[in-house]
Amino acid sequence: MTHRPEIADPKEWQLARGRAMPLSEPRLVAILNVTPDSFSDGGVLDSLDAVVRVAREAAEAGAAMLDIGGESTRPGASRVDAQEQIARTIPAIRAIRSAGSILGQIPISIDTTLESVARAAIDTGADAINDVSGGLEDPAILALAAERTAGLILMHRERPPDQDQYSTEYQHASAPVPAASDIVFRVRIALAAALARAARAGVSGQAIVLDPGLGFGKTVEQNLELIARTPDLLTLGRPILSGLSRKSFVGALSASDGQRLTPQERLPGTLALSIAHLRAGARLFRVHDVAAHAQALCATIHSMGRRP
Repeated sequence: MTHRPEIADPKEWQLARGRAMPLSEPRLVAILNVTPDSFSDGGVLDSLDAVVRVAREAAEAGAAMLDIGGESTRPGASRVDAQEQIARTIPAIRAIRSAGSILGQIPISIDTTLESVARAAIDTGADAINDVSGGLEDPAILALAAERTAGLILMHRERPPDQDQYSTEYQHASAPVPAASDIVFRVRIALAAALARAARAGVSGQAIVLDPGLGFGKTVEQNLELIARTPDLLTLGRPILSGLSRKSFVGALSASDGQRLTPQERLPGTLALSIAHLRAGARLFRVHDVAAHAQALCATIHSMGRRP
């Protein structure tokens, strides 16, 4: 009989400045995109007043972290250079921190693959780095995470956003289909390699969260398999982040009779799949709809016989 590695249950996530996020209950990471072209909320946060208002609403609704991004990672998105990312995100982080009260203390992550952007964000008050390239695009970002003892989210992607397509498009014969071999095996190998790279750069394992990259170069079926087999990824010993909010595969699974749902119409399906991911072992959830998730995940925890 093949020995299955033990599934670890990390109790907290180490962040910058000696801070830590307890993981005894599911934690919500609120999405704040200061971009004009994100697939669901591009252009919504078009002023610093809007950023602070939405950030406060998210925190009061139950967000444990705010994830600030200045470059869209939707399929087909154009790349944004470091200078523009900094121009978009740093004033937003500064405005949130200056707002005081709950916003002065809530952890913030910077969604970027570039070391210079991450450094500017941490200097301004961010606590973690959310790197969708898993530290591959700019390896210096790993050394920065070690230097500043910042939290680090390492994600798997099959291909960068400017070469990617929506999960639903991979179902068509004309679209290049992602490799058909075991997606969970490939993701686990890639995340293990990312962990090893981070360790060599000096990043503490306790500072790392892993993200399977739902929707990033995967078919609808592969995304479902990654959710169901989350325990296989938990054998790597780090918490798993769920990032499925409003994505195209959620819409495909939620619609009937060929109906096409807009991102804003995908909340019920998002909640259903987030609940499934929680039951499978995910502990952090990067979401657009904080209040709805807070209620749904709380009810799920109670139904599992656990109190948050």
